[in-house]
Amino acid sequence: MFSIFASTDQLSALQAIIDSEFRLNEVVAVRAMPSIGEEITNRFLVIRDNEIYIPIDWLNEAPPFLLPYPLELSTPNLLAVVYTKLNNYEKAYTFAEANPYLLRDIDILNCLQHGVQVSLFDEPLTEISSFETFRFWHNTAVMAHYGELTHFVHYVTVKKYYQKALETAPDDEWKAFTGKHYASLLLDADELSEAEYLVNQCRDTVISEDAQFELLAILCAIWMKKIQVPYDAVLLQQIKTTLATLVSYYEQRKNGAQAALLLTDASQITNLTDNFAESLGYINRAIALLRQEDIPELIANAYYRKGTLLYTWAQNGNPQFLKPAMEAYQEALKLFTRDNAPEIFAEIHHHLGVIYSEIPDEAKKKGIWAAISVSSFKEALRYYTRETNPYEYARICNSYANALTKYPEAAISDNHAKALSFYREALDVRTAGDYPQERALTLLNFLEIGWFVHHENEASEKALLQEMEGYITELLQLTNDSSLLVEVAQHQEKLEKLRAVIGL
Repeated sequence: MFSIFASTDQLSALQAIIDSEFRLNEVVAVRAMPSIGEEITNRFLVIRDNEIYIPIDWLNEAPPFLLPYPLELSTPNLLAVVYTKLNNYEKAYTFAEANPYLLRDIDILNCLQHGVQVSLFDEPLTEISSFETFRFWHNTAVMAHYGELTHFVHYVTVKKYYQKALETAPDDEWKAFTGKHYASLLLDADELSEAEYLVNQCRDTVISEDAQFELLAILCAIWMKKIQVPYDAVLLQQIKTTLATLVSYYEQRKNGAQAALLLTDASQITNLTDNFAESLGYINRAIALLRQEDIPELIANAYYRKGTLLYTWAQNGNPQFLKPAMEAYQEALKLFTRDNAPEIFAEIHHHLGVIYSEIPDEAKKKGIWAAISVSSFKEALRYYTRETNPYEYARICNSYANALTKYPEAAISDNHAKALSFYREALDVRTAGDYPQERALTLLNFLEIGWFVHHENEASEKALLQEMEGYITELLQLTNDSSLLVEVAQHQEKLEKLRAVIGL
């Protein structure tokens, strides 16, 4: 429900305006000013002294483009703003025709919301009020930051627009609103120190609870970006505590989508601390909230995150998570298709290829799982080609080779020999100079499987053993990891024993 708050003597006149529009009174309520404290969303207006006041949109219900504040009260102006807030732009345009400046601003807001190109304003030549000066620079910054512009604007210029808006802000609350979006720009550009300083500067002023929490959410996102190996336990705990506070706030405000996004972040943080059960609990809560909000894109993304979480656990010695990981990924694929999200689609199929090769099942079904696994790897390699994504291509080739060694024995081909061909593909990309650790692991995989290849003749066997000998020599120079060198020594010993047998 959308609300209009006003003094008691104005209620009947305002109600008459709302009643004049077909069924508008079913979604818009006219209420006395004292009840404004009961409102827990930004879906309201305030009428005071024959002027319309539109509250700051702290809950991100629309692009942060500011309409005139205050706006002269008239029937066309009021209905234009109400329909704008209800996302009925067709009706909003009709009523805003009497006010060209309001019509222009509503049209820009509509364009920003729907990704339509906009042009920046010319700098005003005439004297305007202090708030209008602030509104001009804030809106210019917002258009340059979030809009599809008709011409390029450099990042440094967008920063200058935000800085002018901060300098001209009429009070701390408006400054904090601009600061929130400026900090988001800095965050996206990885200027984390500047973003953190700005947020803390805004939070130290006299601002509302809504402003404090929205800025805290930005601050938490900045901390999330600071996470790196080795993990800072103090920072992780700080983020986890802050996320819990934010989730509680957004749930209280009935903003399920934002709470779900933060729960997804909480799942990631607890996963980094190896708290698997807690991490899974957070992502499941996020999915439940998003289903209530009915936001398919975010639901699919949450399932993708859940699938990746379970896949990671499965690869760390917990095969019981293979099937739930598969189910989560399959849910994500209902939205992330080859056409609309090719990279995510390919990454999911990479993981599914591994899962299908390892999932526990009775022997007679293993051939079916192997066929599905092959299909998934082919989907992944269809997007991640050697020419376009060499690193990812090598990673998937290595996974595909590993999977081939787990398939049931093929009737007309040698899976182990085929695996070696994919290891070679990976090694062509994973050079010693660029990826020494990845190359060392792939070389060890190659050596491990090389012993199981069936040879048609002695010449092919000798050729492979010579290739393996070369890789053993390379590994001794490539790595000083003691655990890897133990494996290398075992292969070297095995090779030495074969020398006397086949005359290598």
